[in-house]
Amino acid sequence: MNGADDGRGSAEERTARAVRAGDEAVFTELAEAHRHELRVHCYRMLGSFTDAEDLVQEALLRAWRKRDTFQGRSTFRAWLYKIATNACLDALADPARHRELAVAVDASGSAAARSTPAEVTWLQPYPDALLDLAAPAGGEPEAVAITRETIELAFLAAIQHLPPRQRAVLVLRDVLGWPAQQTAEALETSVPAVKSGLQRARATLRQHLPRRRAEWRAATAPTDEERALLRRYVDASRRADLSALAALLREDARQTMPPAHLVFDGRTAIVDMWRPVLEGEGAWGDWHAIPLTVNRQVAAVNYVRGPGETHHTAVNVDVLRVEDGLIAEITTFGPELLPAAGLRHSLIVTSG
Repeated sequence: MNGADDGRGSAEERTARAVRAGDEAVFTELAEAHRHELRVHCYRMLGSFTDAEDLVQEALLRAWRKRDTFQGRSTFRAWLYKIATNACLDALADPARHRELAVAVDASGSAAARSTPAEVTWLQPYPDALLDLAAPAGGEPEAVAITRETIELAFLAAIQHLPPRQRAVLVLRDVLGWPAQQTAEALETSVPAVKSGLQRARATLRQHLPRRRAEWRAATAPTDEERALLRRYVDASRRADLSALAALLREDARQTMPPAHLVFDGRTAIVDMWRPVLEGEGAWGDWHAIPLTVNRQVAAVNYVRGPGETHHTAVNVDVLRVEDGLIAEITTFGPELLPAAGLRHSLIVTSG
């Protein structure tokens, strides 16, 4: 046992010496092994996939510049997380990147009932195919579990309402599971400050999460029931069948559309918004939909082919939150991130 411990310790020390000495090959191998989970971490901090891409690169550049400070007292992974967290905090403090929460409004422009996703106009989805790259392999004890409860859109939108340092405390403590002392050291603060910040963050978070949130499972993928509902949603979308789509909605369903801060409350309001583009003389054209999963939630990419066009062009991505077998919430995004999900902006749909 002691011999194994000594061997591991020697290997860790050799790694630390190589990093401090500027061994680029060693540093790159270690950094790339953690890039995907660091991107998810930055995404939780920022709520934007695009910003997370930028910040993980910034964090790795900072780590390379600060390589001589890596003493090996913590794991290389923990050291990277500390740097990435502080890079995100610096970005959030930058006036040039400042973003204010919006006041949600309904279709008439009047103030709507509070809608956490609609207030976070910079919110973006994260494709499951990329989340899978950050998920733990073989149950490794140090790896972060990219579970639904900490990556779903409702959680991501809710934590954007926290002050940045409270957000960092909550993510490090409740998502990564770091001890209070380690969190305090990463944020260069005290343990009492961490405990106080976590208490306040949890209280605020509860105000912004959907009802019944505590009942949700810490799943790593959508359920069979949700996938079945998605198939029905995709089929109805392809047929532009408004009645079939309406039947999939809860009466109190809600639809939001970041970056617009619009809220459509209730099945009737949603159907009234859909009707002009699906039915009648003003209909946009021939619709097609493709199933997708983002943020461990089912989603559909909607394409339309206008009159005289040969290609279907992506219009948006509908991310669905399901309760009791029906759609409780739709968060609709633009198609900008489709390439990250491995999908094209346009396609030719053959019949049959």
